[in-house]
Amino acid sequence: MHELWLWYAIIALVTWGVAGLLQKLATNHVSAESALIWLVVGFMLLTPWMYPGKAVLHYSPRSLCWALLGGVLNALGSWALFAALKSGGKASVVIPFTALYPMVVVVAALVILHESLAGLQIAGILCGLGAVFLLSA
Repeated sequence: MHELWLWYAIIALVTWGVAGLLQKLATNHVSAESALIWLVVGFMLLTPWMYPGKAVLHYSPRSLCWALLGGVLNALGSWALFAALKSGGKASVVIPFTALYPMVVVVAALVILHESLAGLQIAGILCGLGAVFLLSA
């Protein structure tokens, strides 16, 4: 059961992969702002299923602020992704490029959380950067 995280990660990989294609199809016909609204509607449709009978506000104010700030930044990032797709960005380049967002987390984790990277992890980061370079060529 300690591998449960892997199944969740696989679900995220597959659903985000399909979502990237659907986002490009949507922005071929609607504005980035409209696509963002429909993204939020999608989240709202899933909310009762994801949180049945759970108290969402029983956490500390500090924790709720972190979650709210994460939500605001997620919405801003989603809007920017839709705007990039709407303004002519190719899905095969824009989606993989924006999927490099964990590199921001890596840098922040190094600086703020004082985490460290192993050589293999550094090689993975370099491969990710190289992949985006090759996709955009």
